[in-house]
Amino acid sequence: MTDLLYSETEDDLRAAVRSLLADRADAQTLLGRIETGAPYVPGLWKSLAGDMGAAGLLVPEKLGGQGASHREAAVVLEELGRAVTPAPYLTSAVVATETLLALDTEGEPVAELLAGLASGRTVAVLALPLSTAPGTERGLAAAPREHGVDTGSGAPETREGGGSGRPGTVTGVADALAADVFLVPRADGLYAVPAGDAVVVPQTPLDLTRPLAAVTTDGAVGTLLADAETAGAAIRRGLLSGAGLLASEQLGLAEWCLEETVRHTRQRYQFNRPVGSFQALKHRMAQLWLEIVNARAAARAAADALATGSPEAPLTVAVAQAYCSKVAVHAAEECVQLHGGIGMTWEHPAHLALKRAKSDQVALGSAGRHQDAIAALVDLPAPA
Repeated sequence: MTDLLYSETEDDLRAAVRSLLADRADAQTLLGRIETGAPYVPGLWKSLAGDMGAAGLLVPEKLGGQGASHREAAVVLEELGRAVTPAPYLTSAVVATETLLALDTEGEPVAELLAGLASGRTVAVLALPLSTAPGTERGLAAAPREHGVDTGSGAPETREGGGSGRPGTVTGVADALAADVFLVPRADGLYAVPAGDAVVVPQTPLDLTRPLAAVTTDGAVGTLLADAETAGAAIRRGLLSGAGLLASEQLGLAEWCLEETVRHTRQRYQFNRPVGSFQALKHRMAQLWLEIVNARAAARAAADALATGSPEAPLTVAVAQAYCSKVAVHAAEECVQLHGGIGMTWEHPAHLALKRAKSDQVALGSAGRHQDAIAALVDLPAPA
């Protein structure tokens, strides 16, 4: 039976992460930093990933990690989503880490990389567009192609580098600016390429708290980590875990939007009454609360399925993403609208939540892509 409740350990972890983010990465700090083009808060990653050990939650103790599970990592992502924190946690501590864990962890290159990731000393990013969807058992989503994984658009988002068999430029790579190492899918396998050997060109993202960049590794040799077949399966595992735990980030964001909206409508008066007492607004917030309750169940189910290695994980993850992405966007839209004029300003953090929700809506596969996966996994016709 799936356990959707939070354990005492998970609650303690949540409290610690929330306290850290409130102290080091509050809304006003983020608003000030995104205008500089450098959204990452100095020292925050070291505190979160290294001092707190959050980066090593998915890494077994024998490899230098905490030996926890996806459930604990999901709690961290809930809090990061709640605070719209610029941190490479999803990309490095989840997607890249899970990809490496599916390889030969006894081998020196992989073991060394995992130890660095678990300690927070190293940030690794899979060199694929943020929009790349995870694979499914029926092959509806991403599948290995000539350079690793299909982006879901029908063709790999790479440009060939002189016919050398090395990939050219991959656009829309999240957190590439924070990476120390890129995991690069190539025709003959998966390579680790130092960030210093790659050309990283910043791109303008919708969500300024999750920077994107174009990454060129043509000409960089790198270290071979796995052959093509092993790499394809590993990348599918990494993307599946990323999509499943992204639902927890969306859940945390939606919860903050609702709580902030309720707080504002209690304090904002009109006609000598709190605007939150108006029936129409009560109904809108009550409807949003119901959606968030369902989103919490879906996100927790996905995290538990990944943690237990359930064979239903692809289906559970697809359900979570198809639902949670829409709830996060709805919650952010309601937050902006029900704040009235102040919600439309740059000074209020509501726009950060809306941009993150819209960005997450297409990250690791769109809702439509996941609906197609659900239809295939349960033998139903795809939605029109």
